[in-house]
Amino acid sequence: MADNIITLDNVKRDFYRKSEVIHAVDGVSLNIERGTFNILRGKSGSGKTTLLNMIAMIDRPTDGKMTFNGEDITNASDKKRDNIRRTQLGIIFQNTALIAHMSAIENVEFALSIAGIKSQERKRQAINWLDIMGIKERRNHMPAEMSGGEQARVAIGRALAHEPILLLADEPTSELDTKTSFVVVDMFRELVDKQGITIVMTTHDVNIMDVADNIFTMEDGRIIDEVKKNNIIG
Repeated sequence: MADNIITLDNVKRDFYRKSEVIHAVDGVSLNIERGTFNILRGKSGSGKTTLLNMIAMIDRPTDGKMTFNGEDITNASDKKRDNIRRTQLGIIFQNTALIAHMSAIENVEFALSIAGIKSQERKRQAINWLDIMGIKERRNHMPAEMSGGEQARVAIGRALAHEPILLLADEPTSELDTKTSFVVVDMFRELVDKQGITIVMTTHDVNIMDVADNIFTMEDGRIIDEVKKNNIIG
């Protein structure tokens, strides 16, 4: 049996607008295997970001069952969910969401402080991850002084500095040029292959699909297609 880090069983997420019910995620069953690179693809409004937010434990399912790392988290307390996010998950948002008045290294150190890393360790780990991301020499620069690609690298380093077992990335290449997008996804591929991290990423960019192990296509809140790497042509 595959070692699944995430298991979703008939998960639903409804939103209510006046008398209307919107089925943002409509009965999704999904297994994410440990140490794989997974892409959730689909048009805007397909439900992929809502699904990612539930995997990130930012949002709760209306119905269904969720398991993380072998533990049922469907009805986990807010404290439990917060602790998992802080210590075992790395999250990259659509925009890099870097804190504008903090330098690159301060952004990473701030994330480490939230994760509970002791102060004497924060700078060392922050420098190490910025080095891994290839921007150690830019560590004292503010976000406005960096290119989009450099900001993306800081955001990735910040998300990974506390060494999570699962990285979730919501459209991380949407604001990047094609060349930088390929650099970022190649970096993700290397993290999976060399660090053993599991990655789930949302995108609608067809040009970067071939780096993934699994591709899940969403439409109207449902997964309508699943492609394994050995079945990907290209």
